[in-house]
Amino acid sequence: MEIEKKLEILKEEIRDKKVLVAFSGGADSTLLAKVAVEVSKELLAVTIDNGVMPNDFVENARKVAEEIGIKHRVVKDDFLTDESFKSNPPNRCYVCKNKMYSKLGEIMAQENLDEIADGTNISDLLEDRPGIMVNYNKNIKNPLVKAGFTAEEVRELLGSMGLNYSPSTTCLATRISKNSEITPKKINRIKYAESLLKGLTGSAVVRVRDNEDTALIEVEKIDKLLNRGVLSHIDSELKAVGFKRVTMDIGDHGDSKKDIVVYKPCKDEKNKIMFETELPYSVNIKSTCGELEKLGSVKCSTEMGIAMLETEGRNVTIFKKGKIVARRVIDKEDAEKLLIQVLPHVRRVI
Repeated sequence: MEIEKKLEILKEEIRDKKVLVAFSGGADSTLLAKVAVEVSKELLAVTIDNGVMPNDFVENARKVAEEIGIKHRVVKDDFLTDESFKSNPPNRCYVCKNKMYSKLGEIMAQENLDEIADGTNISDLLEDRPGIMVNYNKNIKNPLVKAGFTAEEVRELLGSMGLNYSPSTTCLATRISKNSEITPKKINRIKYAESLLKGLTGSAVVRVRDNEDTALIEVEKIDKLLNRGVLSHIDSELKAVGFKRVTMDIGDHGDSKKDIVVYKPCKDEKNKIMFETELPYSVNIKSTCGELEKLGSVKCSTEMGIAMLETEGRNVTIFKKGKIVARRVIDKEDAEKLLIQVLPHVRRVI
């Protein structure tokens, strides 16, 4: 589907509604807020400052909000006083998002708004993000998902509009190994390390992961670090704030295109085309089957861990371990369209 068509669907999803947008200033919430200010009846963008965000997070959100001309509010909270968050369980993103969206729900009611919308996109549904279950549980609207926008398409559209956005909006708690307590000391040394590396490299996206006192550096512009003197400086600075060891991931950490589906030859059916994708999480087959009934005919076996959907002559099989297989599709584009329809109805195991 062309981006222009997706944009029209996005507009219709929020047209003439009174909307509270969960606003980070990142690409997705920026596009959502820009469209909402043009077509919604009323818009309030709310940024939650939870105490575990990058140093420039709030200021960048304010700048983006001002640039697109929206009503914007920053709400401060300290998640480090919440033991359920500090313990850093495997579903920490669910815990965090549940706290944030509960607060947004209170604001929505106070302001007499119709709904909360956030910038979740199709690409997010292919990643390990337990927090997305909060959207379903609290009836948070996902207009970008409804319109079928991928992360790449969002960035492409913002570029064509000439709109700036903040590239660094992820919670610093995600840098800390799961089940390792989130403490002010760890958050502060991550903030310091990432600010240092942004200054040294000019990279907009920097991650310093904290794995039991070992720092793992991820940057877009790694070339500027490949100097013995610079590396020695980084090593001494990070050890001075409490890291015992400093390492670097030399992979590509910039925005890159990810295929939604990949082609798989169908050995037993020469004239059939098959595509598949792998989700990085386990699927709740029973809940997913109930959702898939909205799309077509469903056969479900919780014992075997399989859900099968027949819709418009095409077949989708979803396995408990996360694999999704599309059969009887025309080509890759058709498979992607089918997956975009199906993904919002997949329910993960929390």
